[in-house]
Amino acid sequence: MTAPAYGVLRRVSETASVLLENNPSTMTLEGTNTWVLRGGDAAASVVVDPGYHDLDHLEKLAAVGPVELILLTHHHPDHAEGAPWFSSKTGAPVRAFDASLCIDAPPFGDGDVITAGGLDFTVLHTPGHTDDSVSLLVAGQILTGDTILGRGTTVLHDLGDYLRSLRKLIALPAGTPGLPGHGPELPDLPATAREYLAHREQRLDQVRSALRTLGEDATPRQVVEVVYADVDRALWAPAEASVRAQLDYLRASAEDGQ
Repeated sequence: MTAPAYGVLRRVSETASVLLENNPSTMTLEGTNTWVLRGGDAAASVVVDPGYHDLDHLEKLAAVGPVELILLTHHHPDHAEGAPWFSSKTGAPVRAFDASLCIDAPPFGDGDVITAGGLDFTVLHTPGHTDDSVSLLVAGQILTGDTILGRGTTVLHDLGDYLRSLRKLIALPAGTPGLPGHGPELPDLPATAREYLAHREQRLDQVRSALRTLGEDATPRQVVEVVYADVDRALWAPAEASVRAQLDYLRASAEDGQ
């Protein structure tokens, strides 16, 4: 496998480039993808997810050139923590779904169109990983933050929200490229979203099966030990969060008589 090119701006499409932050882990894969987007002859770029307050990364990002706007896909620190410093450095405002993350600009909402950097960004509210997660459709490609990763699956906060978000992404035109917050680009994001949906339905069946063995009051940890028995134990803690979301979903569905 080729070593990640940290600190080197890599062109991905006519309008999008990526600067990979050197913060690899089991949760961030090779690191955080900071996206730099600019259309046509625009004088300044839009930066999506500056990453941690990592001055080596942020200084390299600032050296790319003028920045008109900073957008955040969600509040997690590996995406948003560096935004205040980067905003101060570049003079660019920060916009996010969560108003508390915004600097010198209003929050955005589902369906909003943001024009900056010579491009139009359409906001899709795609909660599930977090309540404030969004995906950004721009120039025929979509930035997904942590809603869909370049490989593997994301940790869930709310499964019902997440399933609805996947269906929203599946409805995009076939062949729409995905630009994720971690991992490699995806050539057909709707197809990947369809695979994610099938995977989540399979996991739900596995959790239902585990509950039949363990009892309906089983804890998330007990379910993880059954369903994720073949998975590296280093991933059991984030898996437990996802299982908790699945149990909440199944128990709420049972209460509703679904």
